[in-house]
Amino acid sequence: MSAESSGVTLYVCVTCRRPIAEAGADGKAYDEPGQGLAASLAARLEGDAQVTVKPVACLSVCRRPCTVALAAPGKWTYVVGDLDAADNLDDIVTAARQFAATADGIIPWRERPLPFRKGVVARVPPFGFQPVDETR
Repeated sequence: MSAESSGVTLYVCVTCRRPIAEAGADGKAYDEPGQGLAASLAARLEGDAQVTVKPVACLSVCRRPCTVALAAPGKWTYVVGDLDAADNLDDIVTAARQFAATADGIIPWRERPLPFRKGVVARVPPFGFQPVDETR
């Protein structure tokens, strides 16, 4: 069974833009680091039966490039921003594998790599989630 059907999907925003100090020869005052992050993650996780990397055109977290999302059927989804291929590749891979090892997608806060403690944009419940009645 492939990771796509039973495991974790690691979505990587490939349109994130980050300002750069000086415009390049092409006149751009920004770079698009998501493409490099997606390529680096795909190479690192190639052949991993638990995690599939999928580039996505936009995760709408433009003020916090680069952004990734961890998702799987029946699990909470994490959206995490402020990531960088050079500094956070190992952290992203670790978090994806931790996420895959959980039953519900919730990685205990203290066990998350540092960028996944500081950079969480959202944690979204799985489709069909039923809250526990705390009043009983």
